Amino acid sequence: MASEATHDAQQQPDQAPAQLAPEPATLLLADTDPETQASLSDLLDEEGCRILTADSGQDALATLQREPVDMLLCAARLPDMDGLELLRRAQEGWPDCLRLLICDESAGLEGALPAINETHVYGCLAKPWDQERLRQLLQQSLEQLGAQHERLQRETSLQQQNQNLQALNATQEQRIEACEQELKQTSDMLETAYDELLHFHVMAARMVAHLLHQRLPRHLQTNDQVYALVTAFGEMYGLDTTLQQDLQLAASVYNMGKLTWDDHLLLTPSEQLSGHERTAYQHYPVSGESQLVALDPLKRVAKLVRHHRERWNGNGFPDRLAGTDIPYGSRLLGLAVDFIELQRGMVLPREVPRPQALALLRKFAGRIYDPELCHDFVKLCVEKTPDLHTGGKAVVSLETRQVKPGMILAQDIHSASGMLLLHEGKRLDQHLLAKLMNFEELEGRSFTILVYRP
Repeated sequence: MASEATHDAQQQPDQAPAQLAPEPATLLLADTDPETQASLSDLLDEEGCRILTADSGQDALATLQREPVDMLLCAARLPDMDGLELLRRAQEGWPDCLRLLICDESAGLEGALPAINETHVYGCLAKPWDQERLRQLLQQSLEQLGAQHERLQRETSLQQQNQNLQALNATQEQRIEACEQELKQTSDMLETAYDELLHFHVMAARMVAHLLHQRLPRHLQTNDQVYALVTAFGEMYGLDTTLQQDLQLAASVYNMGKLTWDDHLLLTPSEQLSGHERTAYQHYPVSGESQLVALDPLKRVAKLVRHHRERWNGNGFPDRLAGTDIPYGSRLLGLAVDFIELQRGMVLPREVPRPQALALLRKFAGRIYDPELCHDFVKLCVEKTPDLHTGGKAVVSLETRQVKPGMILAQDIHSASGMLLLHEGKRLDQHLLAKLMNFEELEGRSFTILVYRP
């Protein structure tokens, strides 16, 4: 049976006890020799230790399992097992417990050295021992034990500090994440508000442009075709998304500066204008810009509108910019506008057939138009025909005398006054073609007939 011998710690006036742990060290003495137990108990009592005793190896193991033990002093021989076997089990189950072996010097330790080294025994107490040397060994053992306690305390303290830091970091991360979420929500709200404001301004600009449309004959309403061209160009050549959006809006409102014009000025081809009419014509990009720039989100669009009548050689208006000083979007918008307005009779006093309009763009590349951009634009118009809304069907542009009975119209035909003569999809016959020729003679102009390629 294991028994506990607890003694009050007493300090000798000439020797201070080892104050190495916050509580007295607990030592387990496993030995059946009463003399050894008494001698060691007296000495350890002086050092302020708490002493437990065990009469066998099993008692010692049970004590180790039942409560924490700082040091195990074990006799070389116990009734039920070898002392080294007990130390080996103690090492496996309680590696932090300091282990000392009590042995008879007459028995010799040479054969037991490998086992002693294997079990990492801190020291051996050989009988008969010198009292002073025994005291020194025990003090050294207690100092070692105190060092272990301090190391464990530091490790525990560091571990606790690490846990506190991790908790603090986690809290900070949560706060940062919460702040980021709040900032994102605020940003999303601002972005939504900006999008709503931009949408409102875009709709306002388009409504103003629509007022102009209501005054124009159908065949002079060009914005949808210009819009289709700049959209297709952006998709084909991979323009920046923001630029594409600006170009689309500019195509919808590029002519809103003409809103104050009278009907005569609206219906007169630009090449036939002179005097104050010519001055008013050259001012319409600036007028359009002034209406758009008042809407702050549309300032980029306003700039595109202002400069879409500049020329590559610097002879355009309103600012006589030249070359790459002209904004890229304005150069593209000017190409699209001229291409459509040439076909509608808004530039020359006649409607220019689509192939001839493309030929004119090529001819003036390097003078009016950016040559490289003009090449890409003409390629788009030839390959994609986005301005014709043909749903992918091939279209050919012909003069009336070239049209054959049975061909199907790809675009409405209007009179000079804007009256619808024939609608898209109409199959032409000899009688209808004769009527179109009569209209040409009466109005003194030629029609450009767009038909689906047979």
